[in-house]
Amino acid sequence: MKPMGRIVFACLAALPLLAMGAAQAAEPLKLRIGWVVVPASLEPIMFAKEGIAVHNGKSYILEPIHFAGTTQQLQALGTGDLDLANLAYSAIGVAIQNANMQDLRVIFDGVQDGAHGYYSNEFMVLKDSPIQKIEDLKGKVLATNAIGTAVDIGMKALARRHGLEDKRDFSVVEIGFPNMKSVLLEHKADIATFVPPFAYDPELRDKARTLFTMHDAMGTTQLTALTARTGFIKQHRAAVVDYLEDAIRAIHWYTDPKNHDEAVKIVADFMKRPPALFEKWLFTKGDDYRDPNGMPDLAALRRNLDTEVQLGLLKQKIDVNKYADLSMVKAAGQRMK
Repeated sequence: MKPMGRIVFACLAALPLLAMGAAQAAEPLKLRIGWVVVPASLEPIMFAKEGIAVHNGKSYILEPIHFAGTTQQLQALGTGDLDLANLAYSAIGVAIQNANMQDLRVIFDGVQDGAHGYYSNEFMVLKDSPIQKIEDLKGKVLATNAIGTAVDIGMKALARRHGLEDKRDFSVVEIGFPNMKSVLLEHKADIATFVPPFAYDPELRDKARTLFTMHDAMGTTQLTALTARTGFIKQHRAAVVDYLEDAIRAIHWYTDPKNHDEAVKIVADFMKRPPALFEKWLFTKGDDYRDPNGMPDLAALRRNLDTEVQLGLLKQKIDVNKYADLSMVKAAGQRMK
């Protein structure tokens, strides 16, 4: 075979391999996103309504992965088994200082507690309880979902402001949110922590009262935020922006009052609970606040982390702006205009 013929043959032989490589490059990114509980996390139902996910299946394929808590998400993010993690502010602090995850970035809002007059998680006692003020918690048993979580920190921060210290003045037991009501009603704890939808249980409301809220303890709280690592962002930035655009569109749809009944049904069906348990508060001011543009409240996050420093849970203050990359959510938001 002449030299020119060999070159042509080699080029022709390489065409199938080039075509295969192009096809693989065009495949949508499998986007693994962690979530804990619906409706605080919308990921499992985000695109239940047709027409919201414009880019899903094209530039990315959403793969929601359930975790028991944000700490487990942090571990998966650290091992590369998760691409985007919904982390509580407490887990963000742990990631940066304790796990030395200097490449962690806050990229999108999760839910905010007590922002703009919206719902704030409640710490409740029985209606006939002698506990009338924070100081009355001395010598009592306090129920939290897990030590070191966002609500646990809020509870202990408020107690400290009233002269009470964990272990010295009260004891804490860890109870899952679904079991908080029974623990309180059965007098196994003197005060318990409640979040939606458990806080709206009719029997609970009939037999218990709110002593204080998370907002009383912490002010506005950036309860959760979507995070990613810089390496992943650099490699898949375009797909992440596409996802955030779809996520903003989903927030708009779910929080639009005209879609309320349908949105409630989607959540109720997912949780296999009657819609009546959700219809009065879900996606209203009785629910957590979700920024319509997906923007996290970095000032609130900074205050939340400063509270952890005060409690001795973090060694020093964290420069929140250093660990935030809002360029992608801003780019996604521009597309929605």
